[in-house]
Amino acid sequence: MARIQDMTKGNPGKLIFFFALPLMLGNICQQLYTMVDTIIVGQGVGVQALASLGAADWLNWLILGISTGFSQGFSIMIAQRFGANDMEGLRKSVSMSYLLGGIIAIIATILSQLTALPILKLLKTPENILPGSLIYLRISFSGILIVMAYNVFASILRALGDGKTPLIAMLIASVINIILDMLFVFVFHWGIAGAAIATVVAQVFSGLFCLKAILKISFLKLKRSDWTLNQYMIKRLIQLGTPTAFQNIIISIGGMVVQYVINGFGFIFVAGFTATNKLYGLLEVASTSFGFSMATFTGQNLGAKQLTRIKSGVKTGAIMGIVTAALISCMMFILGEQIVSLFVSGEPNEIEQVIAVAKTYLMIMSALLPILYLLYIYRSALQGMGDTITPMLSGLIEFIMRVSVVLILPKIIGQSGVYYAEIAAWTGATILLMSTYYLKIRKLSQSIDYHI
Repeated sequence: MARIQDMTKGNPGKLIFFFALPLMLGNICQQLYTMVDTIIVGQGVGVQALASLGAADWLNWLILGISTGFSQGFSIMIAQRFGANDMEGLRKSVSMSYLLGGIIAIIATILSQLTALPILKLLKTPENILPGSLIYLRISFSGILIVMAYNVFASILRALGDGKTPLIAMLIASVINIILDMLFVFVFHWGIAGAAIATVVAQVFSGLFCLKAILKISFLKLKRSDWTLNQYMIKRLIQLGTPTAFQNIIISIGGMVVQYVINGFGFIFVAGFTATNKLYGLLEVASTSFGFSMATFTGQNLGAKQLTRIKSGVKTGAIMGIVTAALISCMMFILGEQIVSLFVSGEPNEIEQVIAVAKTYLMIMSALLPILYLLYIYRSALQGMGDTITPMLSGLIEFIMRVSVVLILPKIIGQSGVYYAEIAAWTGATILLMSTYYLKIRKLSQSIDYHI
């Protein structure tokens, strides 16, 4: 049974933390099996295969970003309807989310399969790793509908305050993925293709588990009338989802520009960057969890018109985010080199070069990690309050900062200039998001009679 959580009552800090906690555990599982993918490929196939995964990363993230962007946007309306106790509107928003999610997934599947090879060539992917990157993307993109289904189902559950069911779903997917990884790569010797197939199969099980939980929620039993097309609802869901998806697209395009520059330094540099990028997800794992928690918290409390609780919750969330980021940074400073070495096998000289690149990049990101956590807290707070335009603009700021730094700084200080593109992107976006949040809170305080 889904675990519904009303976040309009009780201690805000406690609610945010304990809602985020299972999401963190779920994200850790997701990142661990992503790391296992990379470790198995890096150890079982080699540095060239590791670089192939890295060259495919941002294009793969682009499609994933579209899926998560729209599903997060859809969940805003669901959380607000639930907070306002509007069960009819809640069911209608869920049914229209299903329809829109399916349509978007089909379009994304067709476009991604058609453009995968041209984009890899446009990014000047080294010839020796291009075939591996392409096959990984072909297989991954075949599961876009599955990814969209999981994200929509998980977003609905989170909007209702249930972060535990997606956690269990991710645990199941993690175990399945790891087992299939080892089977397909080490036993069947399918290489990169085996890792991609394992991930798609695992995602099927996580989606079905979340769907099963949704079907048990009595007030989400959809009636025939709920499936009647509602133009206002569809338009509003698109308005909420499009900016978030576009924000992710902009970020992805900026990442692909970075990848273009990285590719120019050769496959050893690509492999080193890939090793750290696979840890990136682990670095930000708690930030995304706090983000989901914050979006649900602010969405429900805005629906209930409890502005004071929103202000208290965001302040507490920001403090928790900074402390968590500091703890993760310390762990990376101590264990970072040992962790990145797990991804690499091959000639000793190659291993040494790859680890040197990965370690330098990891240390720089870890030192400034609190900025990333503030970015997620304030971006998600605004999204939960129905403002998806500012987060979209923050994605544009990320793009400008990331691309400017990666195109200019390496020409001044060499390839190490690439390391600072991500930090610059975080900083620019965070300044915009924090400024907008406090302006929005002040405006709401002056114009509407919200209560505690």
